[in-house]
Amino acid sequence: MNLRRVSAVARKEFLHVLRDPLSLIMALATPVMLLALFGFALTLDVDNIPLIVWDQSNTPRSRRLISRFDGSKYFAIQKYVDNYDDLVLEIDSARAMMGLVVPKELAELIDAGRNAPLQMIVDGSDSNRATIALGYAGVIAETYALDLTVEMNRRRGGRALSLPLDVRPRVWFNEELESRNYIIPGLIAVIMMVIAAMLTSLTVAREWEQGTMEQLISTPVAPGELILGKLTPYFVIGMCDVLLAVLMAEFVFRVPLRGNVALLFALSAVFLAGALAMGMTVSIVTRSQLLSCQVAVVATFLPAFLLSGFIFTIANMPAVIRGITYIVPARYFVTILKGIYLKGVGLEILGVEALFLAVYAAVMVLIARVKLKKKLM
Repeated sequence: MNLRRVSAVARKEFLHVLRDPLSLIMALATPVMLLALFGFALTLDVDNIPLIVWDQSNTPRSRRLISRFDGSKYFAIQKYVDNYDDLVLEIDSARAMMGLVVPKELAELIDAGRNAPLQMIVDGSDSNRATIALGYAGVIAETYALDLTVEMNRRRGGRALSLPLDVRPRVWFNEELESRNYIIPGLIAVIMMVIAAMLTSLTVAREWEQGTMEQLISTPVAPGELILGKLTPYFVIGMCDVLLAVLMAEFVFRVPLRGNVALLFALSAVFLAGALAMGMTVSIVTRSQLLSCQVAVVATFLPAFLLSGFIFTIANMPAVIRGITYIVPARYFVTILKGIYLKGVGLEILGVEALFLAVYAAVMVLIARVKLKKKLM
Protein backbone atom coordinates (compact mmCIF):
# COMPACT_ATOMS: atom_id res chain seq x y z
CA MET A 1 0.00 0.00 0.00
CA ASN A 2 1.35 3.38 -1.05
CA LEU A 3 0.79 5.95 1.68
CA ARG A 4 1.43 8.79 -0.75
CA ARG A 5 -1.52 7.74 -2.90
CA VAL A 6 -3.65 7.21 0.22
CA SER A 7 -2.85 10.74 1.43
CA ALA A 8 -3.67 12.14 -2.01
CA VAL A 9 -7.12 10.52 -1.98
CA ALA A 10 -7.67 11.65 1.60
CA ARG A 11 -6.67 15.20 0.70
CA LYS A 12 -9.11 15.17 -2.23
CA GLU A 13 -11.90 13.98 0.06
CA PHE A 14 -11.01 16.55 2.72
CA LEU A 15 -11.21 19.31 0.11
CA HIS A 16 -14.60 18.06 -1.01
CA VAL A 17 -15.86 18.15 2.59
CA LEU A 18 -14.48 21.65 3.18
CA ARG A 19 -16.03 22.95 -0.06
CA ASP A 20 -19.42 21.83 1.21
CA PRO A 21 -19.61 23.56 4.62
CA LEU A 22 -23.32 22.79 5.03
CA SER A 23 -22.65 19.05 4.93
CA LEU A 24 -19.76 19.48 7.37
CA ILE A 25 -21.93 21.45 9.76
CA MET A 26 -24.68 18.84 9.51
CA ALA A 27 -22.18 16.05 10.14
CA LEU A 28 -21.09 17.74 13.37
CA ALA A 29 -24.45 19.20 14.43
CA THR A 30 -26.69 16.19 13.76
CA PRO A 31 -25.25 14.02 16.58
CA VAL A 32 -25.54 16.96 18.98
CA MET A 33 -29.16 17.59 18.01
CA LEU A 34 -30.10 13.91 18.19
CA LEU A 35 -28.38 13.47 21.54
CA ALA A 36 -30.12 16.54 22.95
CA LEU A 37 -33.50 15.51 21.54
CA PHE A 38 -33.42 11.91 22.67
CA GLY A 39 -31.53 12.67 25.87
CA PHE A 40 -34.11 15.14 27.16
CA ALA A 41 -37.23 13.56 25.65
CA LEU A 42 -36.53 9.87 26.24
CA THR A 43 -36.82 8.77 29.84
CA LEU A 44 -37.65 5.52 31.61
CA ASP A 45 -38.36 7.21 34.94
CA VAL A 46 -41.94 6.82 36.17
CA ASP A 47 -42.76 9.65 38.55
CA ASN A 48 -45.33 12.41 39.04
CA ILE A 49 -48.07 9.96 38.11
CA PRO A 50 -51.32 11.98 37.89
CA LEU A 51 -53.68 10.67 40.59
CA ILE A 52 -57.38 11.26 41.26
CA VAL A 53 -58.70 10.66 44.78
CA TRP A 54 -62.20 9.87 46.00
CA ASP A 55 -62.07 9.96 49.79
CA GLN A 56 -65.39 8.53 50.96
CA SER A 57 -64.16 8.25 54.54
CA ASN A 58 -62.89 11.82 55.01
CA THR A 59 -61.36 10.97 58.38
CA PRO A 60 -57.92 11.62 59.89
CA ARG A 61 -56.93 8.06 58.97
CA SER A 62 -57.91 8.43 55.33
CA ARG A 63 -56.21 11.83 55.08
CA ARG A 64 -53.08 10.33 56.58
CA LEU A 65 -53.13 7.63 53.93
CA ILE A 66 -53.68 10.14 51.12
CA SER A 67 -50.83 12.28 52.43
CA ARG A 68 -48.50 9.32 51.84
CA PHE A 69 -49.35 9.44 48.14
CA ASP A 70 -49.23 13.24 48.03
CA GLY A 71 -45.82 13.33 49.71
CA SER A 72 -44.31 10.77 47.37
CA LYS A 73 -42.35 11.91 44.32
CA TYR A 74 -44.04 9.18 42.33
CA PHE A 75 -47.59 10.57 42.54
CA ALA A 76 -49.13 13.99 41.93
CA ILE A 77 -52.72 14.42 43.08
CA GLN A 78 -54.59 16.26 40.36
CA LYS A 79 -58.08 16.43 41.78
CA TYR A 80 -60.48 15.22 44.46
CA VAL A 81 -63.83 13.86 43.28
CA ASP A 82 -66.95 12.57 45.04
CA ASN A 83 -68.32 10.00 42.60
CA TYR A 84 -67.21 7.30 40.18
CA ASP A 85 -68.42 9.14 37.08
CA ASP A 86 -66.02 12.05 37.64
CA LEU A 87 -63.18 9.69 38.46
CA VAL A 88 -63.70 7.65 35.29
CA LEU A 89 -64.01 10.84 33.23
CA GLU A 90 -60.63 12.08 34.45
CA ILE A 91 -58.96 8.77 33.53
CA ASP A 92 -60.74 8.49 30.17
CA SER A 93 -59.65 12.03 29.23
CA ALA A 94 -56.02 11.18 30.15
CA ARG A 95 -55.92 13.92 32.79
CA ALA A 96 -55.13 11.19 35.31
CA MET A 97 -53.56 7.78 35.12
CA MET A 98 -54.72 6.36 38.43
CA GLY A 99 -57.67 6.71 40.74
CA LEU A 100 -57.60 6.00 44.49
CA VAL A 101 -60.93 5.14 46.12
CA VAL A 102 -60.95 5.14 49.93
CA PRO A 103 -63.98 3.29 51.40
CA LYS A 104 -66.34 5.08 53.77
CA GLU A 105 -65.78 2.55 56.54
CA LEU A 106 -61.96 2.75 56.46
CA ALA A 107 -61.49 4.16 59.97
CA GLU A 108 -64.06 1.84 61.55
CA LEU A 109 -62.49 -1.27 60.02
CA ILE A 110 -58.99 -0.26 61.07
CA ASP A 111 -60.04 0.53 64.63
CA ALA A 112 -61.80 -2.83 64.78
CA GLY A 113 -58.63 -4.61 63.73
CA ARG A 114 -60.09 -5.78 60.43
CA ASN A 115 -58.79 -5.53 56.89
CA ALA A 116 -59.88 -2.37 55.10
CA PRO A 117 -60.05 -2.61 51.27
CA LEU A 118 -58.61 0.10 49.03
CA GLN A 119 -59.43 0.40 45.36
CA MET A 120 -56.84 1.48 42.79
CA ILE A 121 -58.11 2.11 39.27
CA VAL A 122 -55.30 2.38 36.73
CA ASP A 123 -55.14 3.20 33.04
CA GLY A 124 -53.41 0.14 31.59
CA SER A 125 -52.91 1.55 28.09
CA ASP A 126 -49.20 1.72 28.80
CA SER A 127 -48.77 -1.65 30.47
CA ASN A 128 -45.18 -1.08 31.59
CA ARG A 129 -45.92 2.28 33.21
CA ALA A 130 -49.13 0.94 34.77
CA THR A 131 -47.27 -2.03 36.30
CA ILE A 132 -44.64 0.24 37.82
CA ALA A 133 -47.30 2.66 39.10
CA LEU A 134 -49.21 -0.18 40.77
CA GLY A 135 -45.98 -1.32 42.38
CA TYR A 136 -45.39 2.15 43.83
CA ALA A 137 -48.97 2.32 45.12
CA GLY A 138 -48.66 -1.14 46.65
CA VAL A 139 -45.49 -0.20 48.54
CA ILE A 140 -47.10 2.97 49.92
CA ALA A 141 -50.18 1.06 51.05
CA GLU A 142 -48.13 -1.72 52.64
CA THR A 143 -45.91 0.78 54.46
CA TYR A 144 -49.00 2.55 55.79
CA ALA A 145 -50.48 -0.79 56.91
CA LEU A 146 -47.26 -1.69 58.72
CA ASP A 147 -47.24 1.65 60.54
CA LEU A 148 -50.84 1.06 61.61
CA THR A 149 -49.97 -2.39 62.91
CA VAL A 150 -47.10 -1.02 64.99
CA GLU A 151 -49.29 1.81 66.29
CA MET A 152 -52.17 -0.48 67.29
CA ASN A 153 -49.82 -2.96 68.96
CA ARG A 154 -48.28 -0.15 71.00
CA ARG A 155 -51.71 1.09 72.10
CA ARG A 156 -52.64 -2.38 73.29
CA GLY A 157 -49.51 -2.55 75.40
CA GLY A 158 -47.89 -5.27 73.33
CA ARG A 159 -44.18 -5.69 73.00
CA ALA A 160 -42.31 -3.94 70.25
CA LEU A 161 -42.64 -5.59 66.87
CA SER A 162 -39.54 -6.53 64.93
CA LEU A 163 -39.47 -7.52 61.31
CA PRO A 164 -38.00 -10.96 60.56
CA LEU A 165 -35.99 -9.48 57.70
CA ASP A 166 -34.04 -6.25 57.71
CA VAL A 167 -33.65 -5.40 54.04
CA ARG A 168 -31.05 -2.75 53.28
CA PRO A 169 -30.81 -2.29 49.51
CA ARG A 170 -27.61 -0.98 48.03
CA VAL A 171 -27.58 0.22 44.44
CA TRP A 172 -24.36 -0.07 42.48
CA PHE A 173 -23.24 1.83 39.36
CA ASN A 174 -26.34 4.06 39.13
CA GLU A 175 -26.96 5.00 42.75
CA GLU A 176 -29.60 7.63 41.99
CA LEU A 177 -31.47 5.26 39.64
CA GLU A 178 -31.58 7.98 37.00
CA SER A 179 -32.62 6.62 33.62
CA ARG A 180 -30.48 9.17 31.78
CA ASN A 181 -27.35 7.49 33.18
CA TYR A 182 -28.53 4.30 31.48
CA ILE A 183 -29.86 5.87 28.28
CA ILE A 184 -27.15 8.37 27.28
CA PRO A 185 -24.24 5.89 26.85
CA GLY A 186 -26.41 3.60 24.74
CA LEU A 187 -27.74 6.58 22.82
CA ILE A 188 -24.20 7.59 21.88
CA ALA A 189 -23.68 4.15 20.32
CA VAL A 190 -26.92 4.30 18.31
CA ILE A 191 -26.29 7.82 17.03
CA MET A 192 -22.67 7.11 16.07
CA MET A 193 -23.71 3.98 14.19
CA VAL A 194 -26.22 5.90 12.09
CA ILE A 195 -24.08 9.00 11.52
CA ALA A 196 -20.96 7.03 10.60
CA ALA A 197 -22.77 4.92 8.02
CA MET A 198 -24.47 7.98 6.53
CA LEU A 199 -21.17 9.90 6.28
CA THR A 200 -19.60 7.35 3.95
CA SER A 201 -22.73 6.01 2.25
CA LEU A 202 -22.50 8.77 -0.36
CA THR A 203 -18.78 8.80 -1.12
CA VAL A 204 -18.36 6.21 -3.90
CA ALA A 205 -21.93 6.62 -5.13
CA ARG A 206 -21.24 10.33 -5.60
CA GLU A 207 -18.18 9.54 -7.72
CA TRP A 208 -20.28 7.33 -10.00
CA GLU A 209 -23.10 9.86 -10.35
CA GLN A 210 -20.74 12.78 -11.02
CA GLY A 211 -18.74 10.80 -13.56
CA THR A 212 -15.43 11.13 -11.70
CA MET A 213 -15.14 7.44 -10.91
CA GLU A 214 -13.78 6.78 -14.40
CA GLN A 215 -10.88 9.13 -13.66
CA LEU A 216 -10.11 7.33 -10.39
CA ILE A 217 -10.20 3.98 -12.17
CA SER A 218 -7.61 5.19 -14.68
CA THR A 219 -5.18 6.19 -11.93
CA PRO A 220 -2.69 3.76 -10.32
CA VAL A 221 -4.54 4.04 -6.99
CA ALA A 222 -5.36 0.54 -5.72
CA PRO A 223 -8.86 -0.24 -4.38
CA GLY A 224 -7.56 -0.61 -0.84
CA GLU A 225 -5.78 2.73 -1.05
CA LEU A 226 -8.92 4.37 -2.42
CA ILE A 227 -11.04 3.00 0.43
CA LEU A 228 -8.56 4.01 3.13
CA GLY A 229 -8.12 7.47 1.63
CA LYS A 230 -11.86 8.07 1.45
CA LEU A 231 -12.44 6.78 4.99
CA THR A 232 -9.79 9.00 6.59
CA PRO A 233 -11.62 12.38 6.52
CA TYR A 234 -14.86 10.89 7.75
CA PHE A 235 -13.03 9.02 10.49
CA VAL A 236 -11.69 12.39 11.72
CA ILE A 237 -15.20 13.89 11.58
CA GLY A 238 -16.61 10.84 13.37
CA MET A 239 -14.08 11.10 16.19
CA CYS A 240 -15.01 14.79 16.54
CA ASP A 241 -18.63 13.64 16.89
CA VAL A 242 -17.58 11.19 19.59
CA LEU A 243 -15.79 14.00 21.43
CA LEU A 244 -18.87 16.22 21.24
CA ALA A 245 -21.10 13.38 22.49
CA VAL A 246 -18.77 12.66 25.44
CA LEU A 247 -18.64 16.36 26.36
CA MET A 248 -22.45 16.61 26.22
CA ALA A 249 -22.82 13.52 28.39
CA GLU A 250 -20.42 15.03 30.93
CA PHE A 251 -21.49 18.68 31.07
CA VAL A 252 -25.10 18.66 29.84
CA PHE A 253 -26.55 15.39 31.14
CA ARG A 254 -24.10 14.91 34.04
CA VAL A 255 -23.60 11.22 33.32
CA PRO A 256 -20.73 9.88 35.46
CA LEU A 257 -17.71 8.65 33.49
CA ARG A 258 -15.99 6.24 35.85
CA GLY A 259 -13.79 4.37 33.38
CA ASN A 260 -10.70 5.11 31.32
CA VAL A 261 -11.24 7.94 28.85
CA ALA A 262 -8.46 6.73 26.55
CA LEU A 263 -10.04 3.28 26.39
CA LEU A 264 -13.40 4.88 25.60
CA PHE A 265 -11.98 6.74 22.60
CA ALA A 266 -9.88 3.79 21.45
CA LEU A 267 -12.85 1.41 21.32
CA SER A 268 -15.01 4.15 19.82
CA ALA A 269 -12.44 4.43 17.03
CA VAL A 270 -12.68 0.69 16.35
CA PHE A 271 -16.49 0.82 16.25
CA LEU A 272 -16.40 3.94 14.09
CA ALA A 273 -14.07 2.29 11.58
CA GLY A 274 -16.47 -0.61 11.16
CA ALA A 275 -19.51 1.65 10.80
CA LEU A 276 -17.74 3.84 8.24
CA ALA A 277 -16.66 0.78 6.26
CA MET A 278 -20.24 -0.48 6.30
CA GLY A 279 -21.46 2.81 4.83
CA MET A 280 -18.69 2.62 2.23
CA THR A 281 -19.77 -0.90 1.28
CA VAL A 282 -23.36 0.23 0.81
CA SER A 283 -22.16 3.11 -1.36
CA ILE A 284 -20.03 0.78 -3.51
CA VAL A 285 -22.84 -1.72 -4.04
CA THR A 286 -25.72 0.68 -4.75
CA ARG A 287 -23.88 3.35 -6.84
CA SER A 288 -26.79 5.70 -6.06
CA GLN A 289 -26.63 8.44 -3.44
CA LEU A 290 -30.37 8.36 -2.70
CA LEU A 291 -30.58 4.58 -2.48
CA SER A 292 -27.33 4.37 -0.54
CA CYS A 293 -28.53 6.85 2.08
CA GLN A 294 -31.85 5.04 2.49
CA VAL A 295 -30.20 1.63 2.84
CA ALA A 296 -27.66 2.99 5.32
CA VAL A 297 -30.37 4.43 7.59
CA VAL A 298 -32.48 1.26 7.54
CA ALA A 299 -29.50 -1.04 8.02
CA THR A 300 -28.11 0.92 10.98
CA PHE A 301 -30.83 2.76 12.89
CA LEU A 302 -33.41 -0.01 13.29
CA PRO A 303 -30.99 -2.77 14.40
CA ALA A 304 -29.03 -0.36 16.62
CA PHE A 305 -32.18 1.03 18.25
CA LEU A 306 -34.15 -2.19 18.65
CA LEU A 307 -31.60 -5.01 18.91
CA SER A 308 -28.61 -3.52 20.75
CA GLY A 309 -30.00 -3.59 24.29
CA PHE A 310 -30.08 0.21 24.25
CA ILE A 311 -33.73 0.32 25.39
CA PHE A 312 -35.13 -3.20 25.18
CA THR A 313 -33.53 -5.93 27.28
CA ILE A 314 -32.09 -8.61 25.00
CA ALA A 315 -32.71 -11.36 27.56
CA ASN A 316 -36.48 -10.75 27.28
CA MET A 317 -36.52 -11.17 23.50
CA PRO A 318 -37.54 -14.42 21.73
CA ALA A 319 -34.71 -16.87 21.12
CA VAL A 320 -34.61 -16.21 17.37
CA ILE A 321 -34.32 -12.43 17.88
CA ARG A 322 -31.67 -12.93 20.54
CA GLY A 323 -29.65 -14.88 18.01
CA ILE A 324 -29.91 -12.06 15.48
CA THR A 325 -28.60 -9.53 18.02
CA TYR A 326 -25.18 -11.22 17.97
CA ILE A 327 -24.52 -9.82 14.49
CA VAL A 328 -25.51 -6.27 15.47
CA PRO A 329 -22.25 -4.40 16.27
CA ALA A 330 -24.10 -1.76 18.29
CA ARG A 331 -24.92 -4.47 20.83
CA TYR A 332 -21.24 -4.78 21.78
CA PHE A 333 -20.59 -1.06 21.68
CA VAL A 334 -23.57 -0.35 23.95
CA THR A 335 -22.21 -2.89 26.45
CA ILE A 336 -18.77 -1.27 26.23
CA LEU A 337 -20.06 2.26 26.77
CA LYS A 338 -22.25 1.29 29.72
CA GLY A 339 -19.39 -0.67 31.24
CA ILE A 340 -16.92 2.20 30.92
CA TYR A 341 -19.37 4.93 31.91
CA LEU A 342 -21.24 3.33 34.80
CA LYS A 343 -19.03 0.49 36.05
CA GLY A 344 -15.58 1.82 35.24
CA VAL A 345 -14.42 -1.58 33.95
CA GLY A 346 -11.68 -2.18 31.41
CA LEU A 347 -10.61 -4.75 28.84
CA GLU A 348 -10.43 -7.46 31.48
CA ILE A 349 -14.25 -7.39 31.44
CA LEU A 350 -14.95 -5.91 28.00
CA GLY A 351 -12.30 -7.86 26.07
CA VAL A 352 -14.80 -10.10 24.27
CA GLU A 353 -16.93 -7.16 23.13
CA ALA A 354 -13.81 -5.28 21.98
CA LEU A 355 -12.70 -8.34 20.00
CA PHE A 356 -16.08 -8.59 18.27
CA LEU A 357 -15.86 -4.90 17.29
CA ALA A 358 -12.38 -5.42 15.86
CA VAL A 359 -13.56 -8.43 13.86
CA TYR A 360 -16.57 -6.46 12.62
CA ALA A 361 -14.39 -3.56 11.46
CA ALA A 362 -11.96 -5.91 9.69
CA VAL A 363 -14.78 -7.78 7.95
CA MET A 364 -16.46 -4.58 6.77
CA VAL A 365 -13.20 -3.20 5.37
CA LEU A 366 -12.52 -6.52 3.63
CA ILE A 367 -16.01 -6.61 2.08
CA ALA A 368 -15.62 -3.02 0.85
CA ARG A 369 -12.24 -3.96 -0.66
CA VAL A 370 -13.69 -7.00 -2.43
CA LYS A 371 -16.72 -5.12 -3.77
CA LEU A 372 -14.74 -2.16 -5.13
CA LYS A 373 -13.57 -3.14 -8.61
CA LYS A 374 -11.47 -0.89 -10.78
CA LYS A 375 -13.66 -1.35 -13.82
CA LEU A 376 -16.73 0.33 -15.23
CA MET A 377 -19.03 -2.68 -14.94
